[in-house]
Amino acid sequence: MRVLAVDPGLTRCGWAVVEGDRGGLTPLAYGVVRTPSGADLPDRLAAVADALEEQIGAHGPQVVAVERVFSQHNVRTVMGTAQASAVAALAAARAGLPVALHTPSEVKAAITGNGRADKAQVTTMVTRILKLPTAPKPADVADALALAVCHLWRAPTQARLAAAAAARTTPDPTRSAGAWGGTLRLTRAPRGVGR
Repeated sequence: MRVLAVDPGLTRCGWAVVEGDRGGLTPLAYGVVRTPSGADLPDRLAAVADALEEQIGAHGPQVVAVERVFSQHNVRTVMGTAQASAVAALAAARAGLPVALHTPSEVKAAITGNGRADKAQVTTMVTRILKLPTAPKPADVADALALAVCHLWRAPTQARLAAAAAARTTPDPTRSAGAWGGTLRLTRAPRGVGR
């Protein structure tokens, strides 16, 4: 599976394309989209969208993983992050790709074993896991690589769980339905009842 992972942001939006198969994980490309804070918001969003669409076209991912926006104290920061996240989802939708969302704590736990790991720990583990010659910089790129690894490690399990849940909610055509539409089950009456 090939994933484009996006660590959303307006000033710096990290992205990474990683291939995962039985042979392991291979980072194919990664980088950061930078937009000037003084530029108009529509222009900044368009720059992020253009860069992500370029990566989708160049690398052909099968899924786009985006870090889920979480509440922060700085409303301006969370708004910019949410807008960049929406642009990433839109770029994926336009390409007909599914979008997977992962929280920062899910990513940290998958990469380091600790959902409260700091950026230095995440960067160190990403460098080791992907066997990179140097630590990826800035931190937004390391976060995007970590998100890609998290998705590649978690996706097979999540797919199996979703399939199992779907199988449980899909009616079995071989079982008879009662007048109320439910499945009719015959059970033995408790002792002393009906005798």
